[in-house]
Amino acid sequence: MDARLNHSAGPTAGKALKHFMSAGKALKDSPLPAATQELVALRVSQINGCAACVDMHTKEAAAAGETPVRLNLVAAWREATVFTGAERAALELAEEGTRVADAGRGVSDAVWTYAAEHYDGEQLTALVILVSFMNAVNRLNVIARQPAGDYEPGRFH
Repeated sequence: MDARLNHSAGPTAGKALKHFMSAGKALKDSPLPAATQELVALRVSQINGCAACVDMHTKEAAAAGETPVRLNLVAAWREATVFTGAERAALELAEEGTRVADAGRGVSDAVWTYAAEHYDGEQLTALVILVSFMNAVNRLNVIARQPAGDYEPGRFH
């Protein structure tokens, strides 16, 4: 499959994506744990059906030492025993924040309170921005039919 668009071609894409990707870099440097960031990015991408992002975040997480068992269980995290309470809170917030149109209510107070028990204000801010950022990136890739499978860890660092 070929992508419909080349995200790096043309002045509009170049200008917009330069700033957009710098937001992603700021998130990487945030106090939200790196493992949590990759798990959340992976789960949001799974929900949205973004193969390019699933490919990227699975490989980035593995390169950073994430185990195959945990990566394979992200889609079924509720039934899995391999995630911490904090990771579960982040994954739940990510799901509700991604499925705002499906749920019709956004992130529930219960889910927010659970996340706030595990993360401070700065980490919660990073988590909310990460969920929003991943939803936007997923949509860019899905609309453009960005192919998956050839991502090499570290490509965007």
